[in-house]
This record gives sequence, C-alpha cells and structure tokens, in this order.
Amino acid sequence: MGIIWSSLISVNIGTVEYLYHQQPIQITPPFFEREPLQVAQSLLGKVIAVNHGNQWLMARIIETEAYCRHEKASHSSLGYTEKRKALFMSPGTIYMYYARGGDSINFSCRGAGNAVLIKSGYPVARDGDGLTSIISMQNNNPNPDGSKRSLARLCAGQTLLCKSLGLKVPDWDTRQLKPGLLELWDDDYAPGEIIQTTRLGIHPERDAHLPYRFIDMRFTHACTKNPRSVRNFQNGKDYTILQP
Repeated sequence: MGIIWSSLISVNIGTVEYLYHQQPIQITPPFFEREPLQVAQSLLGKVIAVNHGNQWLMARIIETEAYCRHEKASHSSLGYTEKRKALFMSPGTIYMYYARGGDSINFSCRGAGNAVLIKSGYPVARDGDGLTSIISMQNNNPNPDGSKRSLARLCAGQTLLCKSLGLKVPDWDTRQLKPGLLELWDDDYAPGEIIQTTRLGIHPERDAHLPYRFIDMRFTHACTKNPRSVRNFQNGKDYTILQP
C-alpha cells in the first residue's frame, strides 16, 4: 500500500482510473459504420491507447461531439479539400487538424463527411503496471508554469487529450487505427448516464443549437465544460440526461 500511495503523490493526486478488464477488446472499423450521433454516444467509456516506446498511454473517452456533413458546424460542410480528405474516407479513418494551436482527433463515420470529435478524456492506468504511464502523460502536458496537471485536467479538452497522449496531425491524419501503435479498447466499462447538450465554440449562425455533444455523467468534473454547473442551465431545456 505504501508504494501505491507514494505513486499517487507523484502524479498530483486525483482519483486514479484503472482498466476494468486487463485484456480489453480492440475496436475495429466496423464500429464506425453508423450515424455520427450513435458513434458519439458509443465512444463514451472506450479507451484510446497510444504506444510510445513499449509504454501504453491511455485515456478513457468521456466527452464527444458529433458532426454531420449537412449541418454548418462541420468542416466537411465547406466541401472537399486535401486537408479534409479524411472526412470523406471510409468509416474509422482518423481526421486530425489543428485547433487553437494544438492537435485534435476525430473519426469518420458512416456517410461521407460525417465524423465524431474526441472532445476530452480521463487518464487510465493498467493495474499492476504502476502509474508510470500517467506520469508520462503529465510530462507530455504540464501546466504553463511547468507543474504537473491534475488527473481531472490532464485530458480535459481536445488539444490537451492529444498532447497528453502524444498524438500529432502529421502522424495520424487520414490513417486508420493500427494494432500495436494506436488502438481503441472496450474494457467492459459503460456510462450509467449520459448528458446530451450543445457543442462548444460553435458560432450561433453555424447550427450552435444542435445537441450533438455527449458527456459521461460520472466524469463531468473532468470534461471541458460541465453543463450542470452553468448558471441558469436547466435539465430538459439546455441539456438532457440519457439512460443508455
């Protein structure tokens, strides 16, 4: 117990999330052969895992946003370009782009131009491996003053997630998940409740009213912005609580 406690102190204590199953199932492209709203909800609870030097850096997906070609907030609504090529490729293709100076990761879905943005995650450790992977993620993504980010804020945003996991646009844009390097895992965890609400950073004239953002209720403290803590936001009006 003393060794575990010492490790917790070194990662800037928060609630450590462990894999629910030590041999999770790998998610394959057919998973994405659905409408983006379905995929966005189904991705909640899955683990995105990146191998760096035989060490897996892992984060549980806790927040997603769906984007459809027919609505104005989607990059694909602006038409095909080489930079947006991944959005028009087969389901499960990785679409990465730069947002506010950082990297963001999406996966294409059924229907040309449709995709889901991985909005935020929560760091995960594998039981028995210690917490070295989380420490590596903190080293990848320190606070501006150089101190270690808390576990709740380490992946609390699309660019923070990618920075913590070491995901880069040049490495993964237009590519597929690759066994041994970049994987999505199902470790038997599933959200008990899901919040459905509007997406963030969308211009009012670009379909900002659409409730295409989904958050695992258990991790509202670690998402980009918790709708339940926004002043005057009401259940049934500004957000909805879904029972999966």
